[in-house]
Amino acid sequence: MSGHGTPVPMVSSKSGPLTGEANVPGDKSISHRSLILGALAIGETKITGLLAGEDVLDTAKAMRAFGAEVTEVDGTWSVHGVGVGGFAEPDNVIDCGNSGTGVRLIMGAMGTSPVTATFTGDASLRSRPMGRITDPLAEFGARAYGRTGGRLPLTLVGAADPVPVRYLLPMPSAQVKSAVLLAGLNAPGETVVIEPEPTRDHTERMLTGFGAEVSAEQTNEGRVITLKGRPELKPQTIVVPRDPSSAAFPVCAALITEGSDVLVPNIGLNPTRAGLFETLRDMGADLSYENPRDEGGEPVADLRAKFSPDLEGIEVPPERAASMIDEYPVLSVVAAFARGRTIMRGVKELRVKESDRIDAMAQGLRAAGVTVEEGEDWWIVEGRGFGDVPGGVTVESRLDHRIAMSFAVLGFATEQPVRIDDASPIATSFPIFESLMATLGAKLERV
Repeated sequence: MSGHGTPVPMVSSKSGPLTGEANVPGDKSISHRSLILGALAIGETKITGLLAGEDVLDTAKAMRAFGAEVTEVDGTWSVHGVGVGGFAEPDNVIDCGNSGTGVRLIMGAMGTSPVTATFTGDASLRSRPMGRITDPLAEFGARAYGRTGGRLPLTLVGAADPVPVRYLLPMPSAQVKSAVLLAGLNAPGETVVIEPEPTRDHTERMLTGFGAEVSAEQTNEGRVITLKGRPELKPQTIVVPRDPSSAAFPVCAALITEGSDVLVPNIGLNPTRAGLFETLRDMGADLSYENPRDEGGEPVADLRAKFSPDLEGIEVPPERAASMIDEYPVLSVVAAFARGRTIMRGVKELRVKESDRIDAMAQGLRAAGVTVEEGEDWWIVEGRGFGDVPGGVTVESRLDHRIAMSFAVLGFATEQPVRIDDASPIATSFPIFESLMATLGAKLERV
């Protein structure tokens, strides 16, 4: 389920030690980009380790709709691309389900091709702002027609004669940066993106791997990324590392569940994605990196997380926010079991994710007995210490996979169970979450 259909209530209860190996799914960010760049290459791209969650599967369907041949046999995906500028006009509406990453990157990839496409998604995605993508695409020459505020459903008319742009990101967003770079592939000359604060750099790394000319330099304006337009992208063989955002859940669960010792192997530790793990260690977590190595240009290691009853609240450096923006919900759960205040600033992006994640977590944590303060761009969790969070509540997932999983983690260590009104959105990013946590010893059941 992706939040479209019948709700799936779930109860998370206080668990014994979580132990064993947690083989989390492939990285969602790299999975999306593998399919899109494979579709823009000439020839066959082979992908293993792809996250087969609903978000990524919706991107695969979209690439087929634009003319690429996308197949899967025994976990190996094959993408026969159509080349830069080769997208065909889709016959039907492109439904991106729950995926903000998918729809924004796909709009960027098609925005400089002379085709028209209409995009929609589930109720959560239809509530999210798309002007942050359609505004820079308009500078290339694309036109967008949608609901008030630029929300889906939205029809995008690609630029017939695109021009290169120089775009200063108004907010730290890897999705916006990536959309502009993907649009720049089919524009002549050089497209330039300036990011005042660094964000995840998978798109730049992968564009280079596919043969595009991409450079980056640090200036007074920030990080300046330059892409040379109209390359012929070369097909690749891609091994997708496991997703650090998915790894966050078994890691955090182990830290707050008494007696736990969990190994999470083969996790991508790109510095633009690993802020949570650095933050947890700053709080005193027993979290170690084993067997560090490099795979496909990305740093990788095995993470070992052990129960950590002496966590201390900290002020998370605001400049770290972009490297862990999706992990703040589950960090707030860990913060509830720490001693003292955990202060999180520079996080207004959380207000416009699949849900208002600050509000969703604040309300649920308060109901569970935790004091939370919040503002537009910050929030503070007053930790109660290990063994002192009551629980015993029903919380709303708000069609948001990360909210549902974060409250599941909370219930493993509260005195009374935590009931989640609808756990179906978990399938969008972590379809094996329920079974994986059960194998580690977690008490999680549908009701």
